[in-house]
Amino acid sequence: MSPTLNDPESGLLNGDYFRASVPNRVATARRLLRPLSVVLMMTGDSSARPARCMPEEARIIAETLLRTLRESDIPCRLEDGGFGLILEDTPENGAVWTIERLRRLLVDQGVDLTIWAGIAAYPAHALEANELLQKAQQALANALEWAQSRIEVAIPE
Repeated sequence: MSPTLNDPESGLLNGDYFRASVPNRVATARRLLRPLSVVLMMTGDSSARPARCMPEEARIIAETLLRTLRESDIPCRLEDGGFGLILEDTPENGAVWTIERLRRLLVDQGVDLTIWAGIAAYPAHALEANELLQKAQQALANALEWAQSRIEVAIPE
């Protein structure tokens, strides 16, 4: 049986694809002198604690992501139930706007979820893929300290 690259609940590409794509997308951004943002996103219910969303919610989030993002962007479902996004030609402010638009669309559909997101952008926050992912993880950890939906952007050093 060959491994699938899709998450069975959401239909999005999976975490393996995400981790393999980030270095390639960073290399392309470097070559083309374009910005790139990486977003790590977790959701939670009304208790405002991160939790793996139910399969139906995962499908709704995935469908909303696909409507929100451009064809060049890469949305993935990660093993922990969160989502990873690679936003081509997008600086940090564009990534913030994208996540806020996603949140508003979900609210408009009656989906009651708390959304926490951590954003790191090439080249503003890191020049290498591993460091970019670490910065996005730290930004997500900072967002998770809040009880309500929160978007945190990595701090440049």
